[in-house]
Amino acid sequence: MKNDYRQLLQPQIINSVSGLALIARVVVDTFLAGAHQSRRVGSGLEFSQYRGYQPGDDMRLLDWKMLARSGRYYIKESDIDTHVTVKFIIDTSASMLHEEDGVSKIDYVRVLVASLAYLSQNQGDSVGLFALNNVNLQSLFPSSNKKHYNRLLHELVHMKIGGVWPSDQNDLDKIHQRTQKELLFLVTDMHENNAELTNWVQSLKTSKNEVCVLHVLGKNEIMFDYKGAIVFEDLETGKKVKVNAKNAKGAYLAAMQRNLKEIKEAFLSKDIGYELFRLDRPIEEALQFFLKKRASLS
Repeated sequence: MKNDYRQLLQPQIINSVSGLALIARVVVDTFLAGAHQSRRVGSGLEFSQYRGYQPGDDMRLLDWKMLARSGRYYIKESDIDTHVTVKFIIDTSASMLHEEDGVSKIDYVRVLVASLAYLSQNQGDSVGLFALNNVNLQSLFPSSNKKHYNRLLHELVHMKIGGVWPSDQNDLDKIHQRTQKELLFLVTDMHENNAELTNWVQSLKTSKNEVCVLHVLGKNEIMFDYKGAIVFEDLETGKKVKVNAKNAKGAYLAAMQRNLKEIKEAFLSKDIGYELFRLDRPIEEALQFFLKKRASLS
C-alpha cells in the first residue's frame, strides 16, 4: 500500500471531522485500488457471475466469502451479501496518550477505526462505536444510515482520554448483544493490572459473534529503542522510574515478548482474533485483517 496518507497524519487534521473523513477515504480507496491492480486470475477458473472490483464500485456488492478463499476482490453481480453489525470498542484509558514521532496511540486509533468504519458502512453494515475508561463511556449504537458515519467521526474526534480501564462490569455488559450476530473489534494497548481487560474480552465471545482484538503499540514500546538514562512514566498512575537503557534493554525485551505471547495465546485459545499493530506500520494490515473476519460472518 502506498503511504500517501501518512502525510495527513497530523494532529490538526486527525482531530477534525473533515480531516479524519479525508484520511479514511484515502486509506481505503488506495488499499482497494492497489488490490485491484495486483490481481491475477488463474486459467480454468469459472467467474461467470463475478467481475473484478474497480474504484467507485458499491462495496455492498463485494463477495466477502470469495475474498476469504482467494484473497482477491470480486463484485458479486447477482446477490447482495448479508449485512452484519460491526461494533468498535476503543480503550480510552490514559496509556493511549503515548506518542511516537508526533502521533499518539489514540490518534492512530482514530484513523484506524475511521478507515474500518468507512469500509464497513459503505458496504451496508451497521456500525457502532463505544469509547470507554473508568470515567467516561461514549456510546453510539449501530446504524447503517449514511449520516451515521459523520456522527461516528464526531465521536472519534471528541473522545475523552484518561483514567484506567473500567472495573464496573454493568456498563460493559450493555455494549454487546449475546444473542445476535455481531463483529466486535476491541482496539487497545492492553495496559492492565490484573487481567481485567483480558477477562472481559474473553467474556464477550459467543457462538454467534466474532470477537477481535487490535493490539496497538508504539515501535519503541516493542523494540525498546532508547539510549542513555531514561525516565519512564506510567500515564495511568503517574509512577516514574529511571533506568539505564543499555542495562535494561535485554530484560525488557524478554518480558515484552513473554507478555505478547501470553496475551495472544489467551485470546486464540478462546477463538478470539488477535493482531498486533505498530504505530509505524501501514493501516492496510488492519483492513486486510478486518475483511477476513468480516467474511466469516457473511
